[in-house]
Amino acid sequence: MIFYSDPTSHFSHRVRIVLAEKGVTADIIDVDPAHPPREMSEHNPYNSLPTLVDRELSLYETRVMMEYLDERFPHPPLLPVYPVARAESRLFMHRIEHDWCTLIDSIQNSRSDNVVKRSVKELREGILAIAPIFAEKPFFMNDEFTLVDCCIAPILWRLPALGIDIRPSKQSKPLFAYMDQLFKRESFQQSLTEQEREMRL
Repeated sequence: MIFYSDPTSHFSHRVRIVLAEKGVTADIIDVDPAHPPREMSEHNPYNSLPTLVDRELSLYETRVMMEYLDERFPHPPLLPVYPVARAESRLFMHRIEHDWCTLIDSIQNSRSDNVVKRSVKELREGILAIAPIFAEKPFFMNDEFTLVDCCIAPILWRLPALGIDIRPSKQSKPLFAYMDQLFKRESFQQSLTEQEREMRL
């Protein structure tokens, strides 16, 4: 199994967490998105990152990769067993991409200072708005670590690098406890690249 990974992208990071959580041995190749290797284009018509190659199968959409790995290596399971709960988890992941990932894209790529400032404000407010739910369960709306947490963890890790300052308060206390638990998790630590470690220095 080969995983072509952008060492700074939260999309690549989420898949690396799943690989580590499952204990899957894969050749992780760090790729500069501006200079992708020629062989990657043989597997991915978009030449985009990340790209996962498993024998004859090539995947280039992160949620498809994550669910494939969860089914291919069923222990530990990272999606709920029951259809309703699985559907809810998929919807949570969709909302993270629609609501948060689009804002991150604006922060990182917009040339307008106003757009960046507005996106930083919206992302900060969006994260703080869900902070209280972490007082109810140890993980995101679940007693167990799931693919949803794999999507959220890389974003929370990058908050300082994105210019988002969430100060400890009564409202954010459950969020900080959740972050501390995530960041200490063995699979998360194994998933970090050198560039990602430097984001928190």
